[in-house]
Amino acid sequence: MLEVKQLSKRFGAVTAVDDVTFHIPDGKILGLIGQNGAGKSTTFRLILDFIDKDKGSVLWNGSPLSEKEYNIIGYLPEERGLYPKVSIEDQLVYFGRLRGKKRKDILPLIDKWMDKFEVKGKKTDKVKTLSKGNQQKVQLIATLIHEPKLIILDEPFSGLDPVNASLLKDGILELKDSGSCVIFSSHNMDNVEQICDHLIMLKNGKTVLDGPVYDIREQFGRTRLQIESELTAEELKAVPGVIHIEEKWENVFNLTLFNEEVGQAIFKKAVEKRHYVPVFNQQPPTLEEIFRMKVGEEDE
Repeated sequence: MLEVKQLSKRFGAVTAVDDVTFHIPDGKILGLIGQNGAGKSTTFRLILDFIDKDKGSVLWNGSPLSEKEYNIIGYLPEERGLYPKVSIEDQLVYFGRLRGKKRKDILPLIDKWMDKFEVKGKKTDKVKTLSKGNQQKVQLIATLIHEPKLIILDEPFSGLDPVNASLLKDGILELKDSGSCVIFSSHNMDNVEQICDHLIMLKNGKTVLDGPVYDIREQFGRTRLQIESELTAEELKAVPGVIHIEEKWENVFNLTLFNEEVGQAIFKKAVEKRHYVPVFNQQPPTLEEIFRMKVGEEDE
């Protein structure tokens, strides 16, 4: 288990990370979100001891994270770095051996991960001959080839199309199932919502959201409604508490409500007009919407 306690870091007059605390049990995934400059990458570097902490501690299974644990860490930085003139195989063997693995143990893992991520190319190909997306996959394999127990991924989905992003998600979930702790940052809220057990949002270095993804969404109330009925747009707009309405297609509307109770009034009105309501789906805001709300809030 990874525990981060009251982590803080200042650069001159700027507080990059301000009293950040969280923990990740074995076999769980934590998503770290926030605007550019919110403190996500700095938090990762503090965990890895790349930069000195002003305050706080980082514990792995109850003890300070130290050099003896470095071989159980897999880290993908935001700034990618591969050797373009070296073959995929030689490169992955090199990175695996840096993490204490033997060549004979690494070679079969290369085939496994290349198949899993559907890398287009042979393992004897030089990295510079690969497409940008396939280079990204090789970089990810280099992060995971030594089967780490603590995995830190800084924007791992950057530059990946939806198909390849799905392959990566499957790989992360497999690592979770094997008992690894995973923490990653992403600007794609769909990816965060689909695979995270827990979510932390930073704003100006401070934690502004902290909790399971479901709980965070629920605390904002079920104020998003999709309805298919014989009610017209004008009839829906006339219901007190309807803030915004969008016609998705004929007879199907997406509504933003002032609070959950407005949905009850709409449902009652729809049933009164016709007993059958094909679609009535009342949900909390999406993570994307919540992200925008929190970013737009004035600092306390």
